[in-house]
Amino acid sequence: MNPALQWPFDAQLILKKRRSLRRELLADGTPRLHKRVAVLGGSTTHDVTATLELFLLDAGIEPEFYESEFGLYYEDAMFGEELETFRPEIVYIHTSLRNIPVFPVPGDSEEAVEEKLRAVYGRFEAMWRRLGERFAAPIIQNNFEMPFYRLLGNRDAWDHRGRVSFVTRLNELFARYARSHTGFYLNDINYLSADYGLSRWSDPLYWHMYKYCLCLDAVPALAYNVANIVKSVYGKKKKALVLDLDNTLWGGVVGDDGVEGIEIGHETSMGQVYSEFQRYVKELAGYGVMLNVDSKNDEANAWAGLQHPEGTLRPEDFIVLKANWEPKDLNFQEIARELNILPESMVFVDDNPAERAIVTGQLPDVAAPALDAPEHYIAAIDKNGYFEVTELSGDDLTRNDMYKANLQRAALEKSFASYTDYLLSLDMRAKIGPFEPVYIPRIAQLTNKSNQFNLTTRRYTESEMRAVAADPQYLTLYGKLTDRFGDNGVITVVLGRLAGETVEIELWLMSCRVLKRNMEHAMLDALAESARRAGAHTLRGYYYKTAKNAMVRDFYRDFGFTLVSRNGEDTVWELDITDYAAKNHVIRLED
Repeated sequence: MNPALQWPFDAQLILKKRRSLRRELLADGTPRLHKRVAVLGGSTTHDVTATLELFLLDAGIEPEFYESEFGLYYEDAMFGEELETFRPEIVYIHTSLRNIPVFPVPGDSEEAVEEKLRAVYGRFEAMWRRLGERFAAPIIQNNFEMPFYRLLGNRDAWDHRGRVSFVTRLNELFARYARSHTGFYLNDINYLSADYGLSRWSDPLYWHMYKYCLCLDAVPALAYNVANIVKSVYGKKKKALVLDLDNTLWGGVVGDDGVEGIEIGHETSMGQVYSEFQRYVKELAGYGVMLNVDSKNDEANAWAGLQHPEGTLRPEDFIVLKANWEPKDLNFQEIARELNILPESMVFVDDNPAERAIVTGQLPDVAAPALDAPEHYIAAIDKNGYFEVTELSGDDLTRNDMYKANLQRAALEKSFASYTDYLLSLDMRAKIGPFEPVYIPRIAQLTNKSNQFNLTTRRYTESEMRAVAADPQYLTLYGKLTDRFGDNGVITVVLGRLAGETVEIELWLMSCRVLKRNMEHAMLDALAESARRAGAHTLRGYYYKTAKNAMVRDFYRDFGFTLVSRNGEDTVWELDITDYAAKNHVIRLED
């Protein structure tokens, strides 16, 4: 992670040194996803695209760009042959208030304004639908910033002829479309421009001189926001917070000041600041962000601080709580191990810059936002966009409970001498079947989030996955797993393509939270049965090495496949399923 590209960043520095930053990023040896990104602009987009590239490269995505000619976003979306040849995997429509062709005028009736509203919205909706027909690509669309002047003063916000009212209603129509259409995301420049300062954002000089719909210094903020959406679409967002306690979740040091001496609650202004931060953290947990503690403290003191009567967070809100005197980077790695996720999936939140430097020095891919005054802690996390939500499934909302249950399973395992007896004691039940429409969002999400147990690391958007599910050439399987501790949700996906009497396994992945539970055995049984029903006699599996999937390098060998070819560390395997014998003996399958 390049420090110059982390919030709060220096916009002028990024714009000035973007070429050298780009060279640094491309030379760092990081393996990256290659994605074709079309930028369809209603204004000049060169600096937007160049800056967006930096943020995407820093996130592990190498973009190849297509830019429409100035102002021809609509024509390109509807008819552009070059765009057809480019075949975008992401479409970003960079429009603004300057691209609204008509506004209310003084003599307009409410009906006339309504007609204008429908006409402006209808033009955009037609464009989105056309793009959806042409490409199975996520669409990112700017909504609209507020007008930089008000002809009616405050009345502009509610009078049917007011421009502010018109733009507000148009933004709501855009939001309604986003709520009802998967793979369509709003880049909220209405919020961004307000946060930046509307007068500076909409400085007319930049439009009249350069045809920029925003001031040049605001371009990095815009590009960063778009990059956060793209990162989330491709599973690059974070999963967990790892929090310090003293002077992070409360003011003071609980071991020195005692529970009664720490600042939290409504008695002092600083206590209110920490209370607000705790509420923010708990709200993140409600949307699936996993909470953990890494604190230099006696465990008893840590628990006591978290049980303060004025506190919002309680010990049970955390999945892993490490309060000891070990180095924090070691605790951080241990938390990742216990959760069975990669360290870079977690964000380290600590008020002490020395501790942040130690953790990021040992774990350079870990994000550790700079924290200054406690009243800015929320902004430090929020504005970095670590947890940008593009899809929100039921599994996301219950993630904390799922991982807590995993720790209970791990504790139970230690009480059994036989691992098979342990697995049987879990009373596991699985549902395995072809993709169902209700699970497509979660299935697509898994393809972009799963890195360790992922044999080919192919990524799919939701629309791409729906197209695959509808293709009769493909065998599709998803797996859900439930046990005595709860429902793990959809945790594994297999995708096979029929090629004569062979099924080519193009995708096989599984969430690491169910590793070593024999779910992979059950999925292989189901795949073999589906393949035989389709007339196939052979399964052909592929392993493509990445920086993170070494754990499944020998997966096919361990399951009885025969190695048929090798290219470096990438391998191809085959299994004759004519006389296939079931391998799962501990999981009961539901009809």
